[in-house]
Amino acid sequence: MRIAVVGAGGVGGYFGARLAQAGHDVAFVARGRQLEALRTNGLRVQSPLGDVHLRDVEASDDPVDLEPADLVLLAVKLWDTEAAAELVKPLLKEETAVVSFQNGVVKDDVLRRTLGAGHVIGGVCYIAATIAEPGLIRHSGTLQKLVFGEYDGHLSARVRAFRDACAEGGIDVEVSDAIERAVWEKFVFLVGLSGTTTTARSPIGQIRSHPRSRAFLRNVMDEVVQVARAQGVPLPEDYADDRLAFTDSVPADMTSSMHRDIERGNPLEVAWLSGDVAERGPALGIATPCNRAIADILSVHGEGRGA
Repeated sequence: MRIAVVGAGGVGGYFGARLAQAGHDVAFVARGRQLEALRTNGLRVQSPLGDVHLRDVEASDDPVDLEPADLVLLAVKLWDTEAAAELVKPLLKEETAVVSFQNGVVKDDVLRRTLGAGHVIGGVCYIAATIAEPGLIRHSGTLQKLVFGEYDGHLSARVRAFRDACAEGGIDVEVSDAIERAVWEKFVFLVGLSGTTTTARSPIGQIRSHPRSRAFLRNVMDEVVQVARAQGVPLPEDYADDRLAFTDSVPADMTSSMHRDIERGNPLEVAWLSGDVAERGPALGIATPCNRAIADILSVHGEGRGA
């Protein structure tokens, strides 16, 4: 496959490298020091599942320089979604699939509005990977999974092709015939994890072990569940309890990328996580006081220290 990866950070860099290692034609859209490193020294991945060093990397900050792709993998921060959607237009052919592995649930609404629904397939990513230094992606643990599928549930040729490419790259892959539900399932846990760890400045172990913060975590997730159900997404009514039990199974020192961002003074994705829930809720008749509190409290840090 010809694959264009837009955003060569932890997600895009890791999965792009695995796909290229398997022999697929992968190009990266990057910028700044990351782009300079890719052009100079290539792309490296350090992982418990095996290291990768791509010495010759096709990379540009302008997709006009690149050949059109069979699939565009979008992995930029949520505040860059609209700009990235405009940016990828030169990469599209008639059947090109665009799959976002960003956080949040609003991402595909933006892509459909900008690129047309026919180009968009849904995607969910599970991995802990970051840029350790320009040109180097560090993967923590062994979890590295992609879930994707057409929104109408049919198994298309382009989904099959991407599934096979992922398998060839050693990526844990799953095709979903209910991708909207899969996206919201992750969103429930993600909003709870990111909102509580960032607001409390604590890893999940401390939050789940204190009765009041544990109850708050459960309520944050339940608000997401009720918003999803009001939108017609078929999550079980008690899905927050399921996710709370799942929280008990993860390492106590687990935190969120948003928690790491606030510690580093980086901009936050809170407006597209708890903020999105707090905006959707009232329009659907669902009260979202916990997510509203998180969004309001963290808004002062939303643009990062540099702002």
